[in-house]
Amino acid sequence: MTDGDPQAFASAPDTEATSRGESFPVPDTEATSRGTGAPVPDTEATSPGKGFPVPDTEAAAPQGKAFDLARLLAERGGERYELHTKYLNHQLPRMLHTIGFDKVYERAEGAYFWDSEGNDYLDMLAGFGVMGLGRHHPVVRKALHDVLDASLADLTRFDCQPLPGLLAEKLLAHSPHLDRVFFGNSGTEAVETALKFARYATGRPRVLYCSHAFHGLTTGSLSVNGESGFRDGFAPLLPDTAVPLGDLAALERELKRGDVAALIVEPIQGKGVHAAPPGYLLAAQELLHRHKALLIADEVQTGLGRTGDFYAYQHEAGVEPDLVCVAKALSGGYVPVGATLGKEWIFKKVYSSMDRVLVHSASFGSNAQAMAAGLAVLSVMEQEGIVENARVTGDLLRTRLAALTDRYELLSDVRGRGLMIGIEFGRPSSLKLRSRWTMLQAARKGLFAQMVVVPLLQKHRILTQVSGDHLEVIKLIPPLTVTEREVDRFVEAFTAVMDDAHAGGGLMWDFGRTLVKQAVANR
Repeated sequence: MTDGDPQAFASAPDTEATSRGESFPVPDTEATSRGTGAPVPDTEATSPGKGFPVPDTEAAAPQGKAFDLARLLAERGGERYELHTKYLNHQLPRMLHTIGFDKVYERAEGAYFWDSEGNDYLDMLAGFGVMGLGRHHPVVRKALHDVLDASLADLTRFDCQPLPGLLAEKLLAHSPHLDRVFFGNSGTEAVETALKFARYATGRPRVLYCSHAFHGLTTGSLSVNGESGFRDGFAPLLPDTAVPLGDLAALERELKRGDVAALIVEPIQGKGVHAAPPGYLLAAQELLHRHKALLIADEVQTGLGRTGDFYAYQHEAGVEPDLVCVAKALSGGYVPVGATLGKEWIFKKVYSSMDRVLVHSASFGSNAQAMAAGLAVLSVMEQEGIVENARVTGDLLRTRLAALTDRYELLSDVRGRGLMIGIEFGRPSSLKLRSRWTMLQAARKGLFAQMVVVPLLQKHRILTQVSGDHLEVIKLIPPLTVTEREVDRFVEAFTAVMDDAHAGGGLMWDFGRTLVKQAVANR
């Protein structure tokens, strides 16, 4: 094992077995279709005259013309940035080139990436929280091999497959005050579902949301997005209203108007990593119910163990949201999935008759691959103590980082819960550093945080993110499988970067001047 190999698995990945000389894993179909618990289709029983005809794949795919993913990646993989520039969002590769994030990662396992030269990179971003179990967890991989090998009659639209019911049962076991689940394909779709259900169940049009909230980017979710940068240019949106997080008086003023269906809230906001004040969620719930409105908890990023409890709202006793949105980590990092959990009466009101059976649905919702991934994820969480690890490891990381606030004048705060941690930078006291800080702030707020993120990747091979536009906050949301070893590596690297920043010279501040020029040029 190399020095940076992940600790979440028993051994380093067998590159010969998993890549066959290529840059991605090739499933061993023989190993994953026999003895794994998934039925292998009996081709004799399903051959012509005995059921459904089995296609002759050799005849259907002429020699030399069959689709070969390994060959395609080998031949064209090196064009990744050019292809993206030409056919997709052209600003993404431009941004990555500018800040030096234009890496070429060859493979990944657990909390690590590797490049073509064998260098390891510690992932403290987890795909914006999607990779809760890290990348390519063997249990989730096996579940997906199994479900593909089973050749299930999936998405017939007019039957009831077992996997959605089993996953709903498993999710609801962690949510004892909730009764039913709707499965969609993403976090924003889970939020859209909650908004629709809340409006229909209450008969009211308006949903309240918190300033600086992020709930997704489709039109309904965007209507409850608290960041103007995402909303600008997309009006008209739905008639929803922002209230400050923690401001009960503002909430009550809006409720008294009598047209509020619900308040949607992240127990810990992803933008800036701000937790709801102690007691706020419970008091808000009581106010909402008194005015016959609902509480929606957006747990798309905070749910499934991220904050050291299964849901972040569970940190406050007595909080029982009427609707809960989850996604991201439920996917196992493989198959997009979102879920909206709710109370019995809400679902029965939305689906009030057979005429309304498809009043809200999703074409790919409840597909077998997503359901299998979700079931495998929840099994791993229970068997491997993932929630407890997030709590213990998160406390260790946050405590060690918080201890540095007295050492570095540029470091103003460390906050969060579990493995969702915000590191905030602020105005220094010394004249030399203060003048440089002022220069950055005048050009664009958030540049200093970017100055920290870049050397963490380029010098220390650690991937992090700035927590939001115009924020001097770095957010850490690593895979929930990280251990003390990853904590040591991050704290050591962060300390080195902060030492360099406080030395007042060198490449870090040279890069800062480059960012200033770029920010001014983009005005």
